[in-house]
Amino acid sequence: MFVMYEKENMKVPVKVWLEKNEDLESTCREQALHLAQLPFLHKWVSLMPDTHAGMGMPIGGVIAAEGVIIPNAVGVDIGCGMAYTETNIPVEAIRGIQTGNGTLIQAIIGDIMRNIPVGFAHHKLAMPSYTMDRAFDEIDLYEEDKELLGQLEAGYFQVGTLGGGNHFIELQTDDEGMLAVMIPSGSRHFGKSVCDYFHNKARELNSKWFSQVPDEYRLAFLPVDTPEGCQYLRWMQLSMDFANENREKMMLAVKAVLEKYIGKYTDLKLEFSGDINCHHNYAALETHYGKEVWVHRKGAVRAGNGELAVIPGAMGSYSYVVMGKGNPESFCSSSHGAGRLYSRKGAMAAFSCEDVIRDLRDQGVVLGKKGKADVAEESRFAYKDIDAVMSAQQDLVIPVKRLKTVGVVKG
Repeated sequence: MFVMYEKENMKVPVKVWLEKNEDLESTCREQALHLAQLPFLHKWVSLMPDTHAGMGMPIGGVIAAEGVIIPNAVGVDIGCGMAYTETNIPVEAIRGIQTGNGTLIQAIIGDIMRNIPVGFAHHKLAMPSYTMDRAFDEIDLYEEDKELLGQLEAGYFQVGTLGGGNHFIELQTDDEGMLAVMIPSGSRHFGKSVCDYFHNKARELNSKWFSQVPDEYRLAFLPVDTPEGCQYLRWMQLSMDFANENREKMMLAVKAVLEKYIGKYTDLKLEFSGDINCHHNYAALETHYGKEVWVHRKGAVRAGNGELAVIPGAMGSYSYVVMGKGNPESFCSSSHGAGRLYSRKGAMAAFSCEDVIRDLRDQGVVLGKKGKADVAEESRFAYKDIDAVMSAQQDLVIPVKRLKTVGVVKG
């Protein structure tokens, strides 16, 4: 870890969980310096080892704010996070089995794709959603934000859908050879609409208040004791609950597919255990260094002492289940993944889809993707080395389980 601090230009230091200053990309550094000039931050800015440039605040950034909330420091995919489960099934016991639709792994990946909409696809019919039901039961809490009300109805069609970008469903094997499932996904268009709506509202109010925070920083804020701040927190929590349910519904669908195929083609008795469902884009009221503060984690997971979290790598690389050490310097946080080395456009220019597909095939990974033209966006080479990221945060988390991709459904 190294620390950036220039007393004349920064109100607080920036702590970076990388080896040296040169490892921090220039745009990410600039955004960190903008954060360090905010008048309401507590202690310092923390950047996790997977950090890279985001909208306003870097991905992999953690701040503790006194009395304010910053929509862009939570991010557009509010509540994005990880769902995980492990099984008692040895991967080698099912890998070689043939079905009418290829190997058993290929058949499972194909059926997952048929049951879970991916990319921009939604369900054609409204699906049950206890989160949206609760929102309508409490509609008086939300109805003043009329621009967002349509998202409540749309939620019934989006719940249990994967989305695109870096969202995926992976079948994995741990170091003991046992099958596991990992799903990173979030609040779909619902969370983005909430972020954009309140960021614009914050910009208007900050201009009216002659805020010290320049608009070009994209860090407009809302005091939590204002009506607008209270409303953002209410919608943020709803988005987080929806994201949690979204991952839960997808995991149930994947479990059903596994039960169907393993039950049909083997004599193995499938059992699930060790479920985890955690956020890595959110804000929460926590106590750090004796003060109640709003901890914003944008592409960072809570890693309190003894708490379990999931840190995915890129498809075809390793992922980790970890236990937090509760390090106060990171506000009890750790990385949420490997972190991008290339932008999506940059990855498309640097890697061909043929090379990415060949790389996965050479590793024995089954790829499920409806349109493969953009698969290079998520090449494992477009991301940092996950093992280097894990090495840089040994003071934040303890690896509990290492996992490797067996099959993957990409949005």
